[in-house]
Amino acid sequence: MAYAIKTEICDPKAMTFAFPMQKTMYGGKHIAPGDVVFVFASENEGGQGLVGRAVVTSAEPVPRKPGVARQTPRVSIAVRCVASARQPLGRNELKRFKDWKDGKPETELNFKIYRQATNKIVGLSEATAAFLDGFF
Repeated sequence: MAYAIKTEICDPKAMTFAFPMQKTMYGGKHIAPGDVVFVFASENEGGQGLVGRAVVTSAEPVPRKPGVARQTPRVSIAVRCVASARQPLGRNELKRFKDWKDGKPETELNFKIYRQATNKIVGLSEATAAFLDGFF
């Protein structure tokens, strides 16, 4: 399965990244070593959207805090970049895709990554992963 992560990226040209304690949604908690992850630099943190395609080198679930009833699953991952994006893809390019039931990859990305402002790891459909592959 392929995943996407939207988070703060200090150096978009780096070859490796470590992302500790990341929130997960839409199946993101199942991320594992060897999985493909598309890296989005969060516009909320000054980023520009899609920056790279990477392979997960390690993934560890973060233990839940005792005594807290509702907790979003979190995971710490490390990734190795294998390609840099050739063209932009971020909030500006995806914001017009708002028909949540149209089945388009752009709509899935807008819904899962940008509908909420939080940084997160999300699971992607095969069609959306194939769409993102076209940016490399």
